[in-house]
Amino acid sequence: MVLALSTSNKIWLALFAGVFIVFALLSSFVFPRWRPDYPGERGRNWFIVATLALFVAMLFAVNVFAKEDEEGHGEKAGEAAPTEPGGTESKPAETTPGTAEGDPAAGKALFISQGCGGCHTFAAAGTNGTVGPNLDKALQGKDAAFIRESIVNPNAEIAQGYQPGIMPGDFGQKLSSKQLADLVAFLSKS
Repeated sequence: MVLALSTSNKIWLALFAGVFIVFALLSSFVFPRWRPDYPGERGRNWFIVATLALFVAMLFAVNVFAKEDEEGHGEKAGEAAPTEPGGTESKPAETTPGTAEGDPAAGKALFISQGCGGCHTFAAAGTNGTVGPNLDKALQGKDAAFIRESIVNPNAEIAQGYQPGIMPGDFGQKLSSKQLADLVAFLSKS
């Protein structure tokens, strides 16, 4: 996650972490060599205040600087929309989560890497799992919105002969919107 942060956020987070780490190392190894009774009776209160202040500062830094941007990954705040050859601004295609265009090839790789084939039979992926429904049959005539809902909320509609709770319900959190679009594209076009 740290790699996804902007450079200025990384610098501030590293600065706060560095101060906290330096204080901890000095308090553990250096100060006790100079004063064996460190922090001592007189310095204990200051030591506790400093430790708590640095702890709260680190929590503040993580909360403020380690947040992901609310914007899409492809656009940055204040960045103009790309222009087309005629000088007009191009707008991104408006899609809903159920109809997002994805890359079927990337969806196939995702289907395999997420272990979907261990549970589902699906000819396009060359899998023959039997824990979950046969997707060649279960997805016939289904649209992209149904397929997406089946991935992010698998208990919304249970295939006949199967119990709820078999498929993990956290794919909506684990997969990015691009990954979901790719997976839906693969499942709906195959």
